[in-house]
Amino acid sequence: MNNDNVFLRQAKADDIDALEQLLNLCYRQTEGWTNEADLVGGIRITQAELASVIDNPKHYLFVYPKTTNGARDGIETGKLLGCIAVDIKVDANLNRDDQTKSDYYNKAYIGMFAVHPELQGQGVGNIILEAAETFAARHLQSSTQSYDEKPARLTMSILSHRPELLAYYQRRGYQLNGNKMPFPDDGNNGEPKRQDLQLLELEKVSAKLE
Repeated sequence: MNNDNVFLRQAKADDIDALEQLLNLCYRQTEGWTNEADLVGGIRITQAELASVIDNPKHYLFVYPKTTNGARDGIETGKLLGCIAVDIKVDANLNRDDQTKSDYYNKAYIGMFAVHPELQGQGVGNIILEAAETFAARHLQSSTQSYDEKPARLTMSILSHRPELLAYYQRRGYQLNGNKMPFPDDGNNGEPKRQDLQLLELEKVSAKLE
């Protein structure tokens, strides 16, 4: 495929059905190399959760829609080929007079990253991830103008026992930051298939954009 035709737009309520299908396919089925089927069972996300994300003004969910001609100028078919979310986390006290540069956080959490199994291994995920990182860095930079010398931090979580996925993100500049937590067993995030399953946090410092 021509990767120049990979593009993102912000998700809408009309995308919820297709998003639910894509995320549950990529995370919970056995297709593709990014799935978690051996580690977690059950569904990945519900339509209600997706609606909440789309309605959240600080949470940006982007989709890569399939079009009739495979290009951005084609007619969308209703199917989604990829998605990624950026959750902006800027300190609410950033503009206080007594706030020091070391006291605030300036980061974005990247999640719900998925590429349809039919397109995996073709560079599509790299394009989508880079676009989300650029968006996050620019958004954070514009939100913290008086402190923009402090770089934005990008974070994400991956499952333990996925060395190939960890290596993928490490090649793209992410590193484990030591934060981790047991995989939730409340039933809202799927059902862990091993007791020692953890969520590991990765972090990447984004260079200042001109």
